[in-house]
Amino acid sequence: MAEGELPAVLILDIGGTHGVLEDLAALLKKHFHLITMKEFLGNKEEMRKKIQSVFVFECRPTIDRELLESLPNLKVIANSGVGVDHLDLKMISSFGVKVTNTPHAVADPTADIGMALMLASARRLVEGSVLNFLGPSYFFGTPHFCCERDDLSESIFGM
Repeated sequence: MAEGELPAVLILDIGGTHGVLEDLAALLKKHFHLITMKEFLGNKEEMRKKIQSVFVFECRPTIDRELLESLPNLKVIANSGVGVDHLDLKMISSFGVKVTNTPHAVADPTADIGMALMLASARRLVEGSVLNFLGPSYFFGTPHFCCERDDLSESIFGM
């Protein structure tokens, strides 16, 4: 790597269904030279020596022996997710490559969803919501849409 040149990072693609999100790619470009898998495969001989890192986003690109053997200067595989189950850590470490991830990135949202699901289950939130929007006759008689409310108590029946 020449003086002042950004370190090269291999990614699957930018945007699309499996590529790195465009906003994230813009942030990465401030610190790294991004090389897509298509660019790498198109000019493997030139690109293979530049790439020092692979950024794995949503389990892509697939890290296999062939890829590791083709990247002699690879130092780190940065996984954007929490788990590393999709990576063969023993094989990767046998190449002297380190693996990183973001272990606490979704801890708070996971706890929030867990609490919301427990509360929804304990308080029968789904049934209450159906009663609120469709009316008690949906459960206790012929289903029909009941949109006209003349009483506040009827609109909070699910509470």
